[in-house]
Amino acid sequence: HVQLVESGGGSVQAGGSLRLSCAASGFSYSDYCMGWFRQAPGKEREGVAGIDTEGSTNYADSVKGRFIISKDRAQATLYLQMNNLTSEDTAMYYCAARRTVGYCDGGVLRGLNYGSRGTQVTVS
Repeated sequence: HVQLVESGGGSVQAGGSLRLSCAASGFSYSDYCMGWFRQAPGKEREGVAGIDTEGSTNYADSVKGRFIISKDRAQATLYLQMNNLTSEDTAMYYCAARRTVGYCDGGVLRGLNYGSRGTQVTVS
């Protein structure tokens, strides 16, 4: 079964950087769209970024130019490099996966974290 475990969150000052990691298992990277979504208190889930089976990436406008999503097939790990963080980026971040259905971005992955706990990012 699909298992996703996020790490790398923390507290950082505005303008700082963090790199999130997601250890993924139970499925084949060649069949799944993967990515990240986030949820801040009192707000709806927001898709952040997605990476498809070919390595093509898509980003939410709010993070474009600041965040970079990547994956390491050998390590079975998904990453999200977050730069120039602002208070608007404060949220719980979740790794997500979905069997490929076409366009892959954070939006189509909202809620598809298979019960993972997420990792908290706080920017002050």
